[in-house]
Parts: sequence; structure tokens; C-alpha cells
Amino acid sequence: MLKGIPELIDPELLYVLASLGHGDELAIVDRNYPAASTGRRVHHLRGIDVTTAAEAILQLVPVDSFVDEPVTRMEVVDDPDEIPEVQRAFLEIVSRAAGRDVRMASLPRFDFYERVRGAFAVVATSEARPYGCFLITTGVV
Repeated sequence: MLKGIPELIDPELLYVLASLGHGDELAIVDRNYPAASTGRRVHHLRGIDVTTAAEAILQLVPVDSFVDEPVTRMEVVDDPDEIPEVQRAFLEIVSRAAGRDVRMASLPRFDFYERVRGAFAVVATSEARPYGCFLITTGVV
């Protein structure tokens, strides 16, 4: 029995998070993301949005401080400079958890899919807001 683990982190997800190493990437994606076809390990958080998932996960997982942009977002198709509200909120959560201003890179949709294929794991949420798809590079404790 453990104390201090957020309720939405079940034993399987806890195992995935504990297995992450420095420099591994964790994808946290919305309900429209093709997680089954792009992820090696997929864990579903049904009924949870990406910001709630990030708040829980980042209580346990450090954000890499050795890379300039430890977060990567999926770009809006036909408007790559637009940063939707869900992406601004996600970055704020990551920065707060990391205790510093974190910079965020971006990738076009299909490049993002390809990058996720190499990610350690994918956390698929029920996020309804479009473009709620991110990669986080994990750091050290």
C-alpha cells in the first residue's frame, strides 16, 4: 500500500511511470489521437482530460532540465503558430511542476505521430479540446 499517489494513477500506470528513465519521452494525448496505432505502450485514463492527467503524472515524474524544450506539442494544421488554450494550460502545469519556465517545441501532425512511435509510453485521455497532444521528456530525481 502506498501513500501520496494521485487517485487516477492506477498500479499499471504507476509501473509505466516508475519505468521511465532520464530522457525518455511520455506522450499525453487527447481522445482523437491514434494511440493504438502509434504507441508501443498505451495506458487509458478514461474520463480524464490532459491537464488533470499532467497534474497527477507530474507529481511523480520529473521534467528534463538538460534539454531546451522538454515539452513538444502537436501543431494546429494550417496554423502552426496558433497555441490553443489547452496547450497554454498544459505548459503552465508543466512549468509549475518543474518549478521553472519550461519551453515548448512543436511538430506538424504527422511528424508528431512519428515521434510518438519512439516514445516510451502513451497516456490516452478523454480530452475533448482539439490539439491536446504532448510529449514530455523526463528528467532525473
